[in-house]
Amino acid sequence: MKHTLPKLPYSFNALEPYIDAKTMEVHYTKHHQAYLDKFNAVLEKYPHLQDRPAEDILANLKNLAVDEADRNTIRNHGGGYVNHNLYWSIMAPQKEIDQRLVEQINGEFGSVDEFKKKFTEEATKHFGSGWTWLVRKPDGKLAVYSLLNQDSPLTQGDTPIMAIDLWEHAYYLKYQNRRADYINAWWNVLKLV
Repeated sequence: MKHTLPKLPYSFNALEPYIDAKTMEVHYTKHHQAYLDKFNAVLEKYPHLQDRPAEDILANLKNLAVDEADRNTIRNHGGGYVNHNLYWSIMAPQKEIDQRLVEQINGEFGSVDEFKKKFTEEATKHFGSGWTWLVRKPDGKLAVYSLLNQDSPLTQGDTPIMAIDLWEHAYYLKYQNRRADYINAWWNVLKLV
């Protein structure tokens, strides 16, 4: 069974003016599709993995019986596929506040504003391509950190809750080199808090 590209829950222009329609279209149809295609291609070598959820594959990456080069491909392209699945799902034209998450954020970071400040600082200081994450640790506590490239918190035993894509393809058409402007605008389309 091949993994498939999930349908976007909104149109390409639904997140305007914060994320433009052309960026959404290219990001989803070209970049996300390419990660999926390369992930499916490497899994063709491993029929025993093809029916496993992509998240499960990443969570167990270090223990998979695969060639080392293929493990790297799975990490990069499986990560790109799974990371983008989450990214699209946590954004929307209207807020859909997750009150339980807000309560936990308030308890662990002091307030939603303090959490946003910490998350924004982490994303802004991240060098190069990657993602900034809000994750739930195995002990249930929340943490904010960044990972390079398409690495996933799943490979570290953490559960991703939200993430901002810091690769240039996520923002360059609209924001060019102004990553900080993209990060600040992204809060307007994040539906959870």
